[in-house]
Amino acid sequence: MTWVVYILQCTDDSLYTGITTDLARRINEHETGGTKGARYTNGRGPFRLMYQTHCDNRAEASKLELSIKALSRTKKLALISQQINLQIDH
Repeated sequence: MTWVVYILQCTDDSLYTGITTDLARRINEHETGGTKGARYTNGRGPFRLMYQTHCDNRAEASKLELSIKALSRTKKLALISQQINLQIDH
């Protein structure tokens, strides 16, 4: 099973990072809100997919997600524009 780490841009210009195995379904869950969407994204849609990368397993995706969440907004925007490479420890 392939995991996807993604970054969404919210209408308030904030960035949300998450992981999933089905990106289209997950974005739809964020868009429709309710119990399946993330609390943070509630009321912040519609969303624009800014970044996605694939990982071989959940552990790798979770590590990458945490690494991205730890970045400053400036570094996240650089990652989105592919100006930096993010290294994770395996």
